[in-house]
Amino acid sequence: MVLDGSDSGVIERAAGALAAGELVAFPTETVYGLGARADDDAAVAKIFAAKGRPADHPLIVHVADADGARAFASQVPPVAVRLVAAFWPGPLTIIVPRSAGIGSAAAGGQATIGLRCPSHPVARALLLAARQAGVAGLAAPSANRFGRISPTRAEHVTAEFGDTLMVLDGGPCEVGIESSIVDCSRGRAVLLRPGVLTRAQIEAAAGEPLENADDAAPRASGTLEAHYAPRARLRLMPADQLHQALQMLGRPPFKLAVYSRPLPPGTGSGVRRRTMPEQAAEAARELFTVLREFDDEGAQLIWVEEPPATPEWEGVRDRLRRAAAS
Repeated sequence: MVLDGSDSGVIERAAGALAAGELVAFPTETVYGLGARADDDAAVAKIFAAKGRPADHPLIVHVADADGARAFASQVPPVAVRLVAAFWPGPLTIIVPRSAGIGSAAAGGQATIGLRCPSHPVARALLLAARQAGVAGLAAPSANRFGRISPTRAEHVTAEFGDTLMVLDGGPCEVGIESSIVDCSRGRAVLLRPGVLTRAQIEAAAGEPLENADDAAPRASGTLEAHYAPRARLRLMPADQLHQALQMLGRPPFKLAVYSRPLPPGTGSGVRRRTMPEQAAEAARELFTVLREFDDEGAQLIWVEEPPATPEWEGVRDRLRRAAAS
């Protein structure tokens, strides 16, 4: 059931459904989320059931503003305060100590919780309306079956869950890959998942270097080794290796799709191709849509050129690496 997210009546209806413990899918600037009230463990359990997601794999809680974070956080460390001031609303999730007695299911049972304030106007309108209805925040992982390609359009959500789920249509997502996740719960800033924000941007706002995740880091959404996978097998390849393989392949005996920057003429035949944008932000915006299109066209194998090893491409490289590991 896809509804117009710009309609105020639809927003009020969706907020009422959330307050009653139902699921609602809604757009954010990153991807579409499958939302339930985060202060109701029974409602959150419906997300895990719908997605087929392990109950100990934590969700991100979306709040309307920085004040909304205080319902779920026992404290907001100074580095988190600086990051919130710089990037909220926007594609950044902070992990902070969780308030006792709230959000246990959303946090996967951990003593920490991931919080984000999205910038998409439909998400913001929904969060504000939900707050008026007594909902402190919305737990909302990507609105897809667990481990599969994240949705960036309303029709992607209905392809995953059918027409019975309420889906607020806010158009294509502007960012296209999930938020950066920074753990602020242990006295230092630790990057758990890259996104479109570069390390340099986050470090400048944090006022300190970003550390890499270690074994003591909290579990976080979207950080499993295999994730974001199409139905087709995805192989990530250096440009020269991809070009050489296509030249040797001729017409493949299987349905092959290729996502790369412009290929030399005459490399392979009978291959479905899409050109990877030169700019990282554009590639992030279209990545999941391209992979879904290849699946819909019946591709059996997807060859993807490795993106440049530069800071702005880190989020795209992360998603492709995890998709190839599935």
